[in-house]
Amino acid sequence: MKTLRELLKAVRPIQLIGTGDQLIDHLSQDSRHIRKGGLFVAVEGFQVNGHAFIDKAIEAGAVAIVAEVLPVILPSGVTFIQVADSKEALGKLADIFFDHPSSKMKVVGVTGTNGKTSTVTLLYSLFTDLGFKAGLIGTVENRIGESRLPSTHTTPDPVALHDLLNQMVASGCDYVFMEVSSHAADQERIAGIDFDGGVFTNISHDHLDYHQTFSNYITAKKKFFDKLPDKAFALVNVDDKRGGVMVQNTRAKVFGYSLLKKTDFKAKMIESGRLGLHLELEGTDFFSPLMGRFNGYNLLAVYAIARLLGRTAEEILPSLSRLGAVEGRFEQLGSPDGQILGIVDYAHTPDALEKVLRTLDEMIKGAGNIIVVVGCGGNRDQAKRPEMGKIAAVYADQVILTSDNPRKENPDTIIDEMMAGVPLHAVKKVLRISNRKEAIRTAVRLAKAGDCILVAGKGHEKYQEIMDEKFPFDDKKELKEALEDFFDSMKG
Repeated sequence: MKTLRELLKAVRPIQLIGTGDQLIDHLSQDSRHIRKGGLFVAVEGFQVNGHAFIDKAIEAGAVAIVAEVLPVILPSGVTFIQVADSKEALGKLADIFFDHPSSKMKVVGVTGTNGKTSTVTLLYSLFTDLGFKAGLIGTVENRIGESRLPSTHTTPDPVALHDLLNQMVASGCDYVFMEVSSHAADQERIAGIDFDGGVFTNISHDHLDYHQTFSNYITAKKKFFDKLPDKAFALVNVDDKRGGVMVQNTRAKVFGYSLLKKTDFKAKMIESGRLGLHLELEGTDFFSPLMGRFNGYNLLAVYAIARLLGRTAEEILPSLSRLGAVEGRFEQLGSPDGQILGIVDYAHTPDALEKVLRTLDEMIKGAGNIIVVVGCGGNRDQAKRPEMGKIAAVYADQVILTSDNPRKENPDTIIDEMMAGVPLHAVKKVLRISNRKEAIRTAVRLAKAGDCILVAGKGHEKYQEIMDEKFPFDDKKELKEALEDFFDSMKG
């Protein structure tokens, strides 16, 4: 509990109407979570403007309101604070309310189109293996030490985020590794966090339903680095042509990592195959069971971050070499006889899908066919749909276009838009099966010994979202059962 006056040290009010002596029991940007003694922060969101719910917050018991635009009629007994940016104010208020939790741990944020989840999960596993207590904030789950908590957003809202960080402090965490989405950076969900490091993995076409243009998407990512403090490090993938753009205005100390160029942290890819990766990492031979060039980048980033956090190569490399695949990220499962390779991956952008398919082509080396099952989400970035269809058709031997999370859209309409990108000469190798379960089973029936089946787009997700309802659906479970059933039927 804090007095309003204590909390307002975090912001510069344009005006304050009322007293700052109230005790604040809780704060929220959602009027439904406000009760007696609460501070309501009116935030203008992508779909809902919190300023429309000020009256409801007051009715629920709010004793103070923070807003960019104050109501015409100001009820007595309630303090009103006008600020220039409610979103930023909310994060800073939450930081004070929870006693500056991020300043009591080493916090590293990772942003980029692809690789965020793998990088933070590998970091969490590495530092846990090194004997530290670590926190994880990400798309798949949140962790406080060994405790697992559900994750509803890649980056939680500011109050939930600072509350989570406070729980990590209370449990004795030394380090926190968190994904920073472009939405979170744009919406100031990370305001008030004292970052010790920021990491840029890569950027490609995604989330244009929200950002509208690729330029806006880049700007949102860059905003994270613009606000890093001078005590922090900014680590960027210099093999991505926009790596330098990200850190143009940062106050943080800049470092680079690369598989292709000479920079602060350099690795050379020696071999990438079905048994994993062989890298030369800063002059040392390094082996990992993880597969694919993209995992070479993930492992190098993790190594670089650990070094920047003060760990030595001698500490890092043995633990790093033991780390396995992240759930839903190039996860392998095979048929019971080992003749067919199954891969489940979250690849839901054109760039990610191309990288996964190229990796599979390198692994298989012409010894079998690549069959891909892929769709695109509904009510999201439509511009990437034909590109996803094109990439699937160009790099795979057999394509099955299906539904992903259609949400409120017709799955067949989404498939039509994906088909628009398929080259005419490749149309004959494309099937349309909107039922995702049947699409996976069809892929298995088409497979022969030596083939690989990639089920892409949903990865770790355990549901399929249709018309605002989430139905249980797990790509990994469906593929495993389909492979087992097919194997049993062949034996019979």
